[in-house]
Amino acid sequence: MKRMREDLQTIKNKDQSVKSKLEIILTYPSFYAILLHRVAHKLHLNHFYLLARIIANFSRFLTGIEIHPGAIIGRRLFIDHGMGIVVGETAVIGDDVVMFHGVTLGGTGKDKGKRHPTIGNNVLLSAHVQVIGPITIGNDTKIGASAVVLKSIPAGVTAVGIPAKVVQR
Repeated sequence: MKRMREDLQTIKNKDQSVKSKLEIILTYPSFYAILLHRVAHKLHLNHFYLLARIIANFSRFLTGIEIHPGAIIGRRLFIDHGMGIVVGETAVIGDDVVMFHGVTLGGTGKDKGKRHPTIGNNVLLSAHVQVIGPITIGNDTKIGASAVVLKSIPAGVTAVGIPAKVVQR
């Protein structure tokens, strides 16, 4: 319940268009995607893999946001306009991350074990960013819209482009 209240407050703080917490509960898919992910993730950790995947698929159907039950998500994740987001099984997302629609935290199909990215704390992933492979995005980093990130990005920078390159420290 405490985490749910924190999620509501995060959305209210980050989205200026929100008028009330009731509006979030009734109309924000990202709220349900994160809530259902928490349930699916607990089931996954307790080896109820099939039930976890069923809940994750229901969440994707309901919200348009696909988060594998194995993914680890920190606190106060804010997903704005979440349609089309994909988060792979071994992805790790830190605290206070902001993610826009169309973001993929995916694998290359070539790696075994840890196959998906690790996103640090206080990271901004703009619309349609693709972060691919077992790479790391450092804390306090911003990734510009439609960037394709194929190599790790250090902390405290801005990266843009295809492939993504650091443009500001």
